[in-house]
Amino acid sequence: MSRKPVTIKDVAAEAKVSRATAARALNNYGYVGGSAAERVREAADRLGYRHNRIAQALRRGDLPLVGFIPGDIQNPFFARIAHDLDKRLRQQGHNLLIASSEEDLEQERELVESLRSLSVRGLIVAPTSALDTVHFQSLAKDNLPLVVIDRYSGNVACDSIVVDNEGGARKGVDLLVSKGHRRIAFLGDEGRIFTVQQRLAGYRSALEAHGLAVDERMIALSGSTTKLAVEAVIRLFRQTPAPTAIFTVDSLMTTGAMIAMRSMGLRVPRDVSLVGFDDFDLATFTDPQITVVSQPIERIGPLAAEIMLQRVSGDRSEPKHHVFPTELIVRGSVAAT
Repeated sequence: MSRKPVTIKDVAAEAKVSRATAARALNNYGYVGGSAAERVREAADRLGYRHNRIAQALRRGDLPLVGFIPGDIQNPFFARIAHDLDKRLRQQGHNLLIASSEEDLEQERELVESLRSLSVRGLIVAPTSALDTVHFQSLAKDNLPLVVIDRYSGNVACDSIVVDNEGGARKGVDLLVSKGHRRIAFLGDEGRIFTVQQRLAGYRSALEAHGLAVDERMIALSGSTTKLAVEAVIRLFRQTPAPTAIFTVDSLMTTGAMIAMRSMGLRVPRDVSLVGFDDFDLATFTDPQITVVSQPIERIGPLAAEIMLQRVSGDRSEPKHHVFPTELIVRGSVAAT
C-alpha cells in the first residue's frame, strides 16, 4: 500500500503545536518562538514531511501560469500550437497549463472556470462556438487577458489570431474544378465551429463562382474524431453518383478520408482526388503526397505567446486582430477527370 502523504496537520500534532504555528514555522512567515520552531522542524524531519511549494504558490497566485484550451489536442495543428506556446512562455518564466475542450461547449465552460480557480495570468483559447461566449465575456470584465486563436469569439473584446479560412477553401476547390471535377464532396467536423463555417462558405462560393450548383448531399459534417470522419466519408461514397473529389477541413478529417477510401478500395488520385485544409506530417509521408491548403502554423503560437506576455505585463491597448493568408501546396493527390 502507498503511504499517505504527511500534512501540516500531522506535523502540528507531532510537535504539539497548532496548525497555524506549524504553518508559520515551515513557511517562514510570522513569529514562532525558538523552541516551538525547533520542535516543528524536528517533527517534520521525523515524519518525512515534504513542503509543497507549488500548492502554496497556487493558493497565493504567485505561480506564473497561462492556460491553453485547444479544440482537440490530438489534432496535429493544436499539438504544434501547444509546443510553440510552451517554448516561448517558458523562456519568459511562465508555465503553460493545457486542457482540451474536445470541441464540447460545456466542457470548455468548465475548463475556463477551473483554470481561473488556479489563478492563471491569462487564457489562450480556440473557442468551440462563435456565438455562446458568456464565459469569455466575464474574463474581459475582470481584466483577465484572453487571446483566441484559429477562431473568432463573437463580440468578446479580446486579441485574436486567425487565417483566411474562406479564401483558403476557395483555393482548394478552385483547383479541383480546374481539373474537371464537378461532384466535389466537403468533409468537416462540428458545424458550429467558426473555421468549419468559414471553410464551408469558401467551398460554396468557389462552386458558385464556377457556375456549379451546390449539392447538399455532397456536404458531410461529422464529430471531431477520425473514426467519425471515416464513417461520414463511407456514407458519401454510398451515394449514386459518388463524388470524384473531396475537400476536407482539417488534418483529422483528411486522415479519416484517407482511411475510408483505403477501406473502400479507392485509390488517390486515380479514383478520387483529395485536397485538405492544414498541412501535416502524414500529408508528405503518403504516396502520393496530399495537396493541402497550408496555414502559417509556425507563426500562430509564437504570436499568441507574445501578445499574452504583453497583456500580463500590463498592456491595456485596444485588442489586436491578426489574419494570416493561406498557401495552396500542390502535390500528387489531385488528377484530372
